[in-house]
Formats: sequence, C-alpha cells, structure tokens
Amino acid sequence: MDEFQDVIARTYGERDQARGTAATVAWLCEELGELAQAVRKGTVDQQRHELSDVLACLASLAHQLDLSLEDAARRYDRLVEQSAEPQRTAYRRHAELVRQALAGCQAADKSQT
Repeated sequence: MDEFQDVIARTYGERDQARGTAATVAWLCEELGELAQAVRKGTVDQQRHELSDVLACLASLAHQLDLSLEDAARRYDRLVEQSAEPQRTAYRRHAELVRQALAGCQAADKSQT
C-alpha cells in the first residue's frame, strides 16, 4: 500500500496539496457516492473502477495528512488473527479487491505517462 500511496503522491500530490484537505475530503465523498451508485446499479468493472477512484483519493488524503495507509491498515491485523475462518475469508476477499483496484490504478497511471 505504501508503494501505491507513493505513486499517487508523485502523480497527483502537488495538485492535490494545492486543493487542500477539505476539498480532498469533499472529493472523497463524491467518489464514495459514485462507488455506491456502481454497487447498486453498476457492473463489476464499474464497481472496480469506482473502488480504485476511492482508493486513489484516500491515498491522496493520507499523503496530505502525512499518514501511511499501510500503517492504518495494520490496525486490523490483530482482528484478522483473532477472527474465525469466515471473517478471514471476507478479509482475504477484501484484500483481493484492494489488490485489483490498485492494479487498475497502476495500469491507468502507466497509460497516462
């Protein structure tokens, strides 16, 4: 996750920093709304696309706040270790969705350069 956050910071950091944290939070809310709509009515590809937008926005916000998404995600490590197998399966599914969204963002980043 740190690598993804670093790519987002290098690509969009200057522009996002100029926009400021309040506007980035508003942007995150907008992206979450688009994700909610995709979840309700969209295809899997649309859902993945919107999820990657949310992750990119969240990475930008974390960078502006000088926080690490990876450190924040570690908060759940203990919960995963203590959870029952169904919860571990859900966590693995979530992690796979995150990996897919990150791969989509990285592919988009490469296509823009």
